[in-house]
Amino acid sequence: MFKHQLLAAISMVLFSCSALAQDKVVYHFGEGLAQASNGLRNIRNHLEVDPKAKIVVVAHAQGVDFLMAGAQDANKNPFNVIVEDLKSQGVTFEVCKITLRNRKLEEKQFIPEVTYTPSGVARITQLQSREGYAYLKP
Repeated sequence: MFKHQLLAAISMVLFSCSALAQDKVVYHFGEGLAQASNGLRNIRNHLEVDPKAKIVVVAHAQGVDFLMAGAQDANKNPFNVIVEDLKSQGVTFEVCKITLRNRKLEEKQFIPEVTYTPSGVARITQLQSREGYAYLKP
């Protein structure tokens, strides 16, 4: 009898933990506006089927360009509109400060929805190895 109660209790705990589990994904943007267009579409699709997913976008090198004020896609649609929408759904956008230094860019050139991280590649590594994020590069 005790075994059955113990197994039932363990099953309930495991079920509760899996119900609370949340997918965590880091999207890596490093290649410019075309990659950003594809990646933002991927994120929208991702959230359509998994609206509770925890998504972090880490941008470095040319991958930061879509987060600059006034940036537009190939059809002249401003990127900030989709970024604002995704941010309202919980997506965070992080820009590499090493990229800013190397490209002589300033924080004031970026849209207000971004945050900054000391190193984009180090942040991606941290999210994967320490925080259990899956890695996607569109």
